[in-house]
Amino acid sequence: MRSYVVSFCFLLLPLTTHGTPLEQANPEQGKVLYESYCAACHGDDGHGLVPGTPDLDHDSKLFAQGWDLIFKRVRDGFQSPGSPMAMPPRGGTDLSDEELWDILAYMRDAFYTKK
Repeated sequence: MRSYVVSFCFLLLPLTTHGTPLEQANPEQGKVLYESYCAACHGDDGHGLVPGTPDLDHDSKLFAQGWDLIFKRVRDGFQSPGSPMAMPPRGGTDLSDEELWDILAYMRDAFYTKK
């Protein structure tokens, strides 16, 4: 019986030690991806270059929505109220979910946590 309990605990170990997708993400890789795929609209500094693009560096309400919702909007596309255009799903690219989380980890470090 004890061996079953130990085996079961080892099966659960990967679920409990890896954390959330954001915690597993690579912000250094996210920076490279952000600069390649996101900065054209959102700007290197996050202030936004396209009318209606949220100011990632100053819009505290944006990050208060939670990272899962932000991920969903980046993955599926989203149009901010009052914006003349929508962000296309995955920014109009074929970025994987893992790459999107990397970008969000970079955004967290660059625009959210410095406040």
